[in-house]
Amino acid sequence: MTVPLLDLKAQYQSLKPELDAALLRVAESQMCILGSEVDTLESALASYCDARFAIGVSSGTDALLMALMALNIGPGDEVIVPTYSFFATAGVVARLGATPVFVDSEPVALNIDPALLGAAITPRTKAIVPVHLYGQSADMDAIMAIAEQHGIPVIEDAAQAIGSQYKDGRKAGSIGLMGCFSFYPTKNLGAFGDAGLITTNDENLAVHLKQMRNHGMQPKYYHKFVGGNFRIDAIQAAVLNVKFPHLDGWSAKRRENADLYTQLFIERGLATHDGATAFDDGNVVILPKAVHSGAGAVNHHIYNQYVVRLPQRDELRAHITAKGIGTEIYYPVPFHRQECFAYLNAQDENFPVANFAANHSLALPIYPELGAEQIAYVVHTIAEFYGR
Repeated sequence: MTVPLLDLKAQYQSLKPELDAALLRVAESQMCILGSEVDTLESALASYCDARFAIGVSSGTDALLMALMALNIGPGDEVIVPTYSFFATAGVVARLGATPVFVDSEPVALNIDPALLGAAITPRTKAIVPVHLYGQSADMDAIMAIAEQHGIPVIEDAAQAIGSQYKDGRKAGSIGLMGCFSFYPTKNLGAFGDAGLITTNDENLAVHLKQMRNHGMQPKYYHKFVGGNFRIDAIQAAVLNVKFPHLDGWSAKRRENADLYTQLFIERGLATHDGATAFDDGNVVILPKAVHSGAGAVNHHIYNQYVVRLPQRDELRAHITAKGIGTEIYYPVPFHRQECFAYLNAQDENFPVANFAANHSLALPIYPELGAEQIAYVVHTIAEFYGR
């Protein structure tokens, strides 16, 4: 049996008539940049994310970059980020000449540890960027309390978490000053290329961001500040408009798949429960856990990735790859170990949770079209490797 990590062709085939019609509609209109498709998308996603404003942009990376630019962050400034995330979270800070300050993860969800934030704050701290990793919210109450105490704005990196809800039902991207989303094709809501979004409840900030995405121009050929070419293509917006009505259903199916994984891993004696943080006789496999699943949240975890932690990760990965199962490592090198950030002299021993995750984490197939028999095959193959 073959189980790919992701099968985008299956999703395309299920929506082929609508997607093809949307692509043709844009082609015939020749309205290729911004326009009505983008307006429709922004209106729908602002409402969905419980934000007053949504600004479509060129990518999730550019969304983060623009958010920092909107705060005039630059040389001499510091921005607190988790050390364990996709590179863009820290890369955009360095691109502006500011200094990324790395913080370790908490051990269950692997999001930034709020207990470590206070020690990372200095008079030069200009923003905190929590990441809602793998599709569930960071501990935003704790993060916002610390940020408000020090008067520091919070930019939510919600690239993997569109629709995810915090414990009281608040949506990812609606809690901080700005939320940044990615529509990279592998996301729960994926475009046919790069695209992104910024959400905010601040009207002045929304106006500024819309101007920024078009070189800071308003009116045409008049520039009050230097922005960039951060515009979203109409064709990407059209694709997303077709896919958006299916988003919650896809996320629910991912959650069902995650629940089946958890059930089967426990039944095979590979785990006793989800949310363990260390290997022992009962937990050969450390399972992901939805940590903010309060009564007010439905999409407490949207499982953009289903990431387990395993002993002998690399040997196990080779074994299941040979059996036709696709996997990925998110992420093998935390920021504090990256060569490009060596100048920061971050001390490796200060990041034990991120280091453990980098050495043991493995993403398993979780996409909505995945069948129960495929999930059972994945678990069986892993159990086979560990002799269970």
